Amino acid sequence: MTKKKLEYREAYKSLYFPKNIKVLEIPPMQFFLLDGKGDPNSDAFNEILNNLYTLSYTLKMMLKKRKDVPDYLDYTVFPLEGVWDLDKSGRNMTTLDKSKFIYTMMIRQPDFITKELAMEAMELAKKKKPHPLLEKAIFTTITEGWVIQMMHYGSYDSEEVTFQMMADYCADNGLKRVGMKHREIYYSDPRK
Repeated sequence: MTKKKLEYREAYKSLYFPKNIKVLEIPPMQFFLLDGKGDPNSDAFNEILNNLYTLSYTLKMMLKKRKDVPDYLDYTVFPLEGVWDLDKSGRNMTTLDKSKFIYTMMIRQPDFITKELAMEAMELAKKKKPHPLLEKAIFTTITEGWVIQMMHYGSYDSEEVTFQMMADYCADNGLKRVGMKHREIYYSDPRK
């Protein structure tokens, strides 16, 4: 009997595909991540994304050849995510200057991945596709906790409408935002 493939779109539907604005508690999750700053339309941003995908696919392919990983399931690589903020000089802007962005881009890894497996994949990626950013990549667990979540459709230029809807939801429900960072999950290429 073959094991079913782990498809995040099915297994974690409530986390990744909200139908409406909702409050939910995000469980601890493991990620490969890289930090960056500046305009996401830059070559530097593209290099970060390329290296995160290199790590994620190196791990996936490495595991397909292994028979010794407890609870292993073949899986679909999770979507790219980003945590966005502005540097201190950008917090009082009246018009958006993308060069003031600071961000952490990341790709979730399945729960059965151990730190040892992640480190092994990182070393393998460095040998197969050497790049200075691979030296800066991190594998870690992030505990997000309680969040307000909403699906945004459209361009980055229309995100303000979605942010306002979430702010209104908070106000209507007696909730208070505790920071200015926000997290995005991309189901298509974020550069487009």
